[in-house]
Amino acid sequence: MDHAALAELLFSDITKTIADYEAKYPPRDLPEGAVVTRIAPSPTGFVHLGNLYNAIGERLAHQTGGVFYLRIEDTDQKREVEGAVEAVIDAMNFYGVHFDEGATVDGETGAYGPYRQRQRKELYQTVAKSLVLRGLAYPCFCTEDDLKAMHDAQEAAKENYGYYGKYAVWRDRPIEDIKAELEKGTEWVLRFRSEGDPANMVPVKDGIRGEVKVQENYTDFVLLKSDGIPTYHFAHVCDDHFMRTTHVIRDESWLATLPIHVQLFDILGWERPVYCHTATLMKMDGTSKRKLSKRKDPELALSYYREAGFPQEAVMQYLLTVLNSNFEEWHMANPDADSRAFTFSLEKMSTSGALFDLEKLDNISKEYLSRRPAEDVYNGLLAWAETYDAALASRMKAKADFYTAAINVGRGGDKPRKDYGNWKDAAKFLSFYDPETFVREDGCPENITADYKREILTRYLDTLDFADTQEEWFAKVRQLTDDLGFAVQPKKYKKNPELYPGSIVDVTNLMRVAVTGRQNAPDLWEISHVLGEEETRRRLTEYRDA
Repeated sequence: MDHAALAELLFSDITKTIADYEAKYPPRDLPEGAVVTRIAPSPTGFVHLGNLYNAIGERLAHQTGGVFYLRIEDTDQKREVEGAVEAVIDAMNFYGVHFDEGATVDGETGAYGPYRQRQRKELYQTVAKSLVLRGLAYPCFCTEDDLKAMHDAQEAAKENYGYYGKYAVWRDRPIEDIKAELEKGTEWVLRFRSEGDPANMVPVKDGIRGEVKVQENYTDFVLLKSDGIPTYHFAHVCDDHFMRTTHVIRDESWLATLPIHVQLFDILGWERPVYCHTATLMKMDGTSKRKLSKRKDPELALSYYREAGFPQEAVMQYLLTVLNSNFEEWHMANPDADSRAFTFSLEKMSTSGALFDLEKLDNISKEYLSRRPAEDVYNGLLAWAETYDAALASRMKAKADFYTAAINVGRGGDKPRKDYGNWKDAAKFLSFYDPETFVREDGCPENITADYKREILTRYLDTLDFADTQEEWFAKVRQLTDDLGFAVQPKKYKKNPELYPGSIVDVTNLMRVAVTGRQNAPDLWEISHVLGEEETRRRLTEYRDA
């Protein structure tokens, strides 16, 4: 085979060489040990949790004085959705993940572009031509029917699937046969000519798993599709080399094709990046674990957390607990520190399925919000409401001091309340404060009869004095409870329930239902002072007379 003639036949319009691109994209001038990494999503419009999970590479890059960039892998044009790039950038910006270079909303920035793969077609074909010149790639004219027949034959013979050995029917065809097909206009793909032996095991350094050994690739996989656009396997190898990527962070599902990728790096004489295969995000489904699914699990979409209103910092704190085994210990020692102060480490990452737990995220978020100043919570809730609840945003802006005071109830001290972990829940929880949204969700406590209800609320209204301190107010509540024969100490009622109509818990729960509409609510004295005397008395009277 005249490889030079074949290369010209297939790529006559390609005049550049690999050396030209080496000169165009020189090694980066960065400090020793600097990490260059990226996220490289397909522009499908679906920005998922895994994108943010693997964007942890930004921490590695910026901790080491390196570079974090955005590359768009748009080789599959059928899946591309308009506005998808903007959606990725917006989602990452929202969670504080910022790119040093790469694709942008209106173009790109950086010296190693283009950062959209379809714009790099000439580069890929230049590398492909070099492989043809070396006898390491060849055109294949097999149809879909041909490939299906090959697959069926392998299945019947119980052989490994793939294009190799006797099944690689275009591997050694003479150039005359190739010319004949080209003259007919037959579609073709370019395949890599592998000399790999399935008996060989190749050592690969994984930044998370240490050294792993993979079976050497022996199949003649596709480099370029029939439209001249590369497969993921070929494109990412070319891009990561010429963009001078040092670390590739991706899901462990890519381990299966790692042999292809390291084989390409080696055959091209390029230094392999450090592959870092992260544990797949899993969830409990009954008693078993399974991979998070786009079809089954709305929480896989990153928009789910934004719409629900989980604060960005809480989401990042949760992801760090999943990603690094020592983050929780660090956070306990630094409870009010920004998570960006934490030094992220590949060595502390789990190698087994990462269990995603919404309940744990909610608990982390509740803890985070409980420690924030009321003004910060007000601003966060308002920012969310301006997008997702315009009516709430309008009320909040009209009554900023009122809402801030409501948020501040139960805040501070050693045991602040943890009533909500996201803005949607916060909006629902705080709704009882505002007369415009107040509704009674709970009924009268079980032990409170209609007569007791009227008597308790009448006496409470008679003794209510907004000039009282919290201690003076509670002393009156205790006296009222005792006067009506209820147990002032709940444990006495629990021990001898037949001696009392109820306990102080029933009395205060009745007051809470009257004022807040709920039996479970923050401190009643604080709530009343946020509502003001007029509104508090109005609610008590209305409920007493209902």
